[in-house]
Amino acid sequence: MTYSLRYAAGSHIGQRRQVNQDSVYASARLLAVADGIGGQPHGEVASAEAVGVLSRLDADLLAFDLADVDLPDVLAGGIRAIDERLASTAEREPETRGMGTTLTALLFDGSYFAAAHIGDSRGYLLRGGELKRFTRDHTLVQALVDEGRIDPADAEDHPRRSLLMKALQSTGSGEADIWTFGAAPGDRVLLCSDGLTATVVETVIKEVLAAHQDPAEIVPRLIDLANEGGGPDNITVVVADVLASART
Repeated sequence: MTYSLRYAAGSHIGQRRQVNQDSVYASARLLAVADGIGGQPHGEVASAEAVGVLSRLDADLLAFDLADVDLPDVLAGGIRAIDERLASTAEREPETRGMGTTLTALLFDGSYFAAAHIGDSRGYLLRGGELKRFTRDHTLVQALVDEGRIDPADAEDHPRRSLLMKALQSTGSGEADIWTFGAAPGDRVLLCSDGLTATVVETVIKEVLAAHQDPAEIVPRLIDLANEGGGPDNITVVVADVLASART
């Protein structure tokens, strides 16, 4: 049996930035959050290019039954296309050379999600009342945690917590994590840029995800909470529910 998605998405510049470098895409098949790398040129261009490539991929997929395609292979092809797009844009517009973006994306075939992730945007799954993060930050701080050099409790406040080890960049990208996981009716997924998780702790995120029935209520609430916490960065949120009714 296959299922459908009910989804909502939103993005806000936050309280301290002059430009929103985040980009977002959401459809019944494909969800994506991209966060342009701050401190480098034209992060907003990089994130928009990444999402633009995925939106065109989604349009191309309308001709296919996703149950008949290799989801991870499709997403891997999308990542390669983003790499090519960033490189060609930088060649055409030299001022954008060095631009980069994170990317967290889900491709849904009605039964399974394929996930692609690079950088420090995040993905969460709420299932059976438990919230689990299914992405791993590609940051220096996360590497230090993995090596046992710092305590996980200290990671969120570490002064170098935003230093990325991998991203999609016009000068050459790191390798994205790509994998699949099964979907179940009642699942709720969250994709977000670090503008949310920088100010809203996971216990509060879980409470908000569990307290509302409609993703369209959750998205603005999470954005409001991030802004109430100071809004130091751009805030982008996608929430999607796996519906129990079968997809036609």
